Amino acid sequence: MAAGTRWKRNELLVALNVYHKLTFGQLDQRQAVVIGVSEKLGRTPGSLAFKLVNFASLDPALRMRGIKGMEGCSKLDREVWDEYQQNPLETVPESEAALRKLCDVRENQDLELLPGQGIVVSNGNLPPETEALGQVKLRLGQGYFRNAVLNNFGGRCGVTGLPLRELLVASHIVPWAADATERLNVRNGLSLSRLHDAAFDRGLITFDDEYRLVLSPVISRIPENRSVVEAFTNYAGQALLFPDDSIAPDPALLARHRKDIFSRV
Repeated sequence: MAAGTRWKRNELLVALNVYHKLTFGQLDQRQAVVIGVSEKLGRTPGSLAFKLVNFASLDPALRMRGIKGMEGCSKLDREVWDEYQQNPLETVPESEAALRKLCDVRENQDLELLPGQGIVVSNGNLPPETEALGQVKLRLGQGYFRNAVLNNFGGRCGVTGLPLRELLVASHIVPWAADATERLNVRNGLSLSRLHDAAFDRGLITFDDEYRLVLSPVISRIPENRSVVEAFTNYAGQALLFPDDSIAPDPALLARHRKDIFSRV
């Protein structure tokens, strides 16, 4: 693609998809994800990295931390950014579909963007012919959410630091069914092991305003047991583990979890 070629809407959707799956410190032309996606776009890594840093200047979560990004967004950049934020249930699956098409991923395959590795395609489990349009959007949105949340936590469990992606779950702080507006919000996600995801989902654990692990009385009342101690008691009061340049989970959403789920156990 010739230098200076204007970005089109579908390319910007792909770039925004990449943006939300990387931390601010990873918005670099040497990052494997940036290199891989830029090649698919027919652009240079520097061009894509520049666009990602442009988007960072529009991100309120970064501005709250004093990070300004790089000014220079076009009118279309701002329009697509606003559309992405205001109508995520439609735009996020569209961006995921655009990325999959760009990477020539079949419908029965999974796609992840992994920092340090790039574009990773693996065999999926759902036969595409059984899916209606609504199911396709659901699957695309869930795939996006998992990839973005796990990357936001550095590919590790936020409680134990477990680095096995196969055993991690992108947990919704406010459940999927409880609030459609938060379903694809990365700040509504925690990267947890399957055990801690189940405990969080059932209100057996939660996190306070300082992101410290809080155990429910149900766990605290259990007589000393090696499994409980190693999985839960040893981590009580410890803050969630996530990279310094990631987007922190929303404290207001954690407060909703404590009120609506944890306090009722």
